[in-house]
Amino acid sequence: MAPAPVLPLRSSAFTLAFSYVLLGLVTLVLFAAPLGYAWRVTIDDGRTEILQEDAQRFAEVFRQRGPDGLAAFLNERMSMQIAAERILLLTDPAHTVLAGNMPAWPVDVPERQGAYTAPLTFNGKTIQARLVHMVLPGGYHLLVARDMAHFRPLEQRFWYSLLAAMGVLLLLGMLGGFLIRRAVLRRIDELSRTVTGIVQGDLSRRLPTARGQDEFNTLSRTINGMLDQIEHLVHGVRNVSNAIAHDLRTPLAELRSRLEEVSVTRPTMTETYAEVDGAVADVDRVIGIFNALLRLAEIDTGARRSGFAEVNVAEVAAGAVEFYLPAAEVKGVSLAFQGDTGMATILGDPVLLAQAVGNLIDNALKFTPEGGAIVVRVASGADGKVEMSVTDNGPGIPDEEKPRVTERFYRGDAGRGTPGVGLGLSLVSAVAKLHGGAFDLADNHPGLRARMRLA
Repeated sequence: MAPAPVLPLRSSAFTLAFSYVLLGLVTLVLFAAPLGYAWRVTIDDGRTEILQEDAQRFAEVFRQRGPDGLAAFLNERMSMQIAAERILLLTDPAHTVLAGNMPAWPVDVPERQGAYTAPLTFNGKTIQARLVHMVLPGGYHLLVARDMAHFRPLEQRFWYSLLAAMGVLLLLGMLGGFLIRRAVLRRIDELSRTVTGIVQGDLSRRLPTARGQDEFNTLSRTINGMLDQIEHLVHGVRNVSNAIAHDLRTPLAELRSRLEEVSVTRPTMTETYAEVDGAVADVDRVIGIFNALLRLAEIDTGARRSGFAEVNVAEVAAGAVEFYLPAAEVKGVSLAFQGDTGMATILGDPVLLAQAVGNLIDNALKFTPEGGAIVVRVASGADGKVEMSVTDNGPGIPDEEKPRVTERFYRGDAGRGTPGVGLGLSLVSAVAKLHGGAFDLADNHPGLRARMRLA
């Protein structure tokens, strides 16, 4: 089933890119707003300072030359300056104009001297001006002003530049959003095709990965690991189903044969009881298989973890050795324990640990020839884990079979003629995993070393 198409504006990649664009725009505005405010304050302060310096200079001329001298000086300055560059006005105490480029004293200027921003009528139009009003000796009034629109083009360029930057950022963000969306959808399409193949039954399909540690590669590797485990479990279920059918067929066939023979031949009571005993043995074998599977299922689900307690692994192993010692003596095999029973304590399930150790010893007894030796060792590892190993000098296991012997119902060529259904080492491996450890097999030269590492 093909994935539904993703609308461009509803794409998570586009939404993420657009969110970053909005964040960039907000950041740009937050940066420009205080910058613009600081610029305006600086310009206004600088403008006022220039006007005050001019007023001070004109006041000095007034003190040296008097009102007529200042009037002549102002007229001379106005003839030299650019038209409307600066507003100058000198009046007497009655606000009669003596010099300047304004026809009358503006009514909106306060009587007190100081720096103000006020509307002025200049050259027939009203302007907003920054002005300095200075009261000269004798009550004369001096007005020095400048149109605030003089710097307006520069302000407009600043805001136009800001809007242009925002437009470029928005355009690049939209373009980047579409490119990111295209790249993300390409990766998602690869994932969708792989998942569709897996849904259709091809469990060998894996998500594509590339070099690097980006998010998609990390996700793909994680999902591939999960798919490996799922494939392993599915194949394991198939193999278990086949193995269960094979292992149950033999005892059930023998049971049917016994009962059919009893029904047809009508043997004596003694022979009938013998056949009943054989049928009971066949049923016990079937029950043993199911009990082992139930124990493995219980271990796999972690249900036994709730019953964990402080367990001395060395004491458990020593008890198992003591239990199997008579069987070893009957077979003529040496069975010994090595380890300090005062150490190697973990949090675990004593029953499962005892069963795991017993399975390893039982396997070693099956394959160790007469006169051989089996050693059970328990020691604390350098990493704090407890190591429990069972070594023998029997025929061992070929290297190609070692990875498979922990599979359920798997039996190698050497074990086909021995009792059992192939669940012993599977249970040992499951118990090791339940206790946060691992189980491995290695050559003992000669023989085999089976080791459990428990946390």
